[in-house]
Amino acid sequence: MKNIRLILAASALITYGAVSACTNFIITKGASTDGSVMVSYAADSHSLYGALYHTPAGRFKAGTMLPVREWDTGRYLGEIPQIRETYSTIGNMNEHSLVIGETTYGGREELVDPSGRIDYGSLIYITLQRARTAREAILMIAELANTHGYASSGESFSIADQNEAWIMELIGKGYKDDGQGGNARKGIVWVARRIPDGYVSAHANQARITTFPKDDPENCLYAPDVISFAREMGYFDGRDEEFSFADAYCPADFGTVRGCDARVWAFFRTVADGMDAYEDYAMGYNLKNRMPLWVKPRTKVSPKTVFDCMRDHYEGTPMDMTKDLGAGGHNCPYRWRPMEFEVDGETYLNERATATQQTGFWFVSQARADREADMGILWFGVDDAATSCLTPIFCSAQEVPECFREGNGSMLEYSPTSAFWLFNRTTNFAYMRYDMIAADIRKVTDKWENDRLAEMESLPARTGRMSEAARRNYLTELSVSTAQELFDRWQLLNGYLLIKYIDGNVKSEHGDVLSFLDGDASAAHFVDNGNGQQIPDKIQFPGYNEKWKRAVAADNGEVLRVRK
Repeated sequence: MKNIRLILAASALITYGAVSACTNFIITKGASTDGSVMVSYAADSHSLYGALYHTPAGRFKAGTMLPVREWDTGRYLGEIPQIRETYSTIGNMNEHSLVIGETTYGGREELVDPSGRIDYGSLIYITLQRARTAREAILMIAELANTHGYASSGESFSIADQNEAWIMELIGKGYKDDGQGGNARKGIVWVARRIPDGYVSAHANQARITTFPKDDPENCLYAPDVISFAREMGYFDGRDEEFSFADAYCPADFGTVRGCDARVWAFFRTVADGMDAYEDYAMGYNLKNRMPLWVKPRTKVSPKTVFDCMRDHYEGTPMDMTKDLGAGGHNCPYRWRPMEFEVDGETYLNERATATQQTGFWFVSQARADREADMGILWFGVDDAATSCLTPIFCSAQEVPECFREGNGSMLEYSPTSAFWLFNRTTNFAYMRYDMIAADIRKVTDKWENDRLAEMESLPARTGRMSEAARRNYLTELSVSTAQELFDRWQLLNGYLLIKYIDGNVKSEHGDVLSFLDGDASAAHFVDNGNGQQIPDKIQFPGYNEKWKRAVAADNGEVLRVRK
């Protein structure tokens, strides 16, 4: 039975791995320590360059058209009418503290509309320019997709403002010729549920909304044909009250649960009690034991906890990626793609944890009802969340830091002033000696993020008497200067790690990485032999972990054994 499950997983993961694989965690204001609504997002793709997008607010003449290009590929989809006035956006947040994240679940292939003129990425960024609240955004997404045709596969959206957080799931209706060269099925079917205050939720490339109330518009919105269309297509034939969006439009299987919903479970088990009861579901062994859409955390969740949950590799679970032999001699929690491999006719999988090497950018947004809407924060980072760092970018910022700017490098062009390339260079070095190097990086990350979080608490005292324009200028400058400070700090860290760990050695030092970065960035930091020639002393050779040594001995011991 286990081998059958693994084969099913492999086939599902091939399909799942072809799309951008992302993770969203959602925290309502009543569930957070500071009263903020938070949404996290990792934009994971092997071809996505990590940059911070910015669109200034605008005013447009009647008849202006907006070109639409598919976010993932750059493919031109066509034009749609521009509206008269748009809002400023930076990243996935706009000037009113509205944020939208997403994960692609794919769903039924026949429901993709090849004639659609707006893709899921364009839905996000165009909606951010046109909506002020989460409810407005939900209706705007539906209107845009129904008017212009939806060009992507199934999506889950996290949509939040200063007061509410929602999950919206949608999928197209496929293509049916209307006899005039158009699509008789243009548009989407969808449902959106508001997460109860005091709870947290999540999604990660698998549809999560099952049954939903049909008569509670304060907490649940949906397309009028979401059930009737499923009946028409033969996806559902039960009573309306039994209808499950996920089961109709994206049935779960071993692969989508193990490769996707398991990340939701990892987050839930970190912040809430009782989640071990769903371990068999997360591992794909009992699909009937489905997790709830949201859970109540055992204690209120801090922003730093959310940051760190995005760094998870299933530590402390049977799927812990640091424990098996695949982690190598230094407990590396990564497995290079493809997502599956075959040995002697049996197929096996590589885990897909929350933190992953192919992250383009990631963020944790904060929207607080006790602050001005233009003071929302997009904590932004690039590359693998486990070995990168977040810096605060204010939602009303009118300038992008140079290190995050679009056009400053690309996936095919290295730039020495790009944060994406700097963090990738540091992190790829860390993968070689992960147990040691990642620990040093984490010290720097924790200090930086905790210090910046403390600074954000005192922010109202600095901006309280400013005009709106003055506050916006101040927040822009603070966003840019802080990001540059992080970039400069990471440059020092990159050099420190190379000196300390070059060629598999570990140089002894006076103090640690934090003392080096906080003013001791000189040759005097490392232990020398005392002869004034900067020659290192007390070099360490820690070798490999015990599992690795035993595996090598078992594999090639007859050749490697020392003869006495």
